[in-house]
Amino acid sequence: MKEKQIEAKLVQAVKAKGGLCLKFTSPSMAGVPDRLVLLPEGRIGFVEVKVKGKNPRPLQARRMKQLSDLGFCCLVLDDVNDITHIIDEIGGGDG
Repeated sequence: MKEKQIEAKLVQAVKAKGGLCLKFTSPSMAGVPDRLVLLPEGRIGFVEVKVKGKNPRPLQARRMKQLSDLGFCCLVLDDVNDITHIIDEIGGGDG
């Protein structure tokens, strides 16, 4: 499955939880994760979307560590079957 297809499924699932899944780009900082996931009750996470089995590039991994060190949830998604887990990790689970 292509990265765009995985990303589209993530957007759909986040929307179904009442959240927003924004395409995240930063003109002043390269390597930021692909998606900013905003869920009800102030839950926020960053998601780097990859093709199955691919890892973030070194710069992307450093940016994710910077965000994690600040206390943000940063995850890599490479399989549509992991979308529910990603949403749960960010804090959008039903209980």
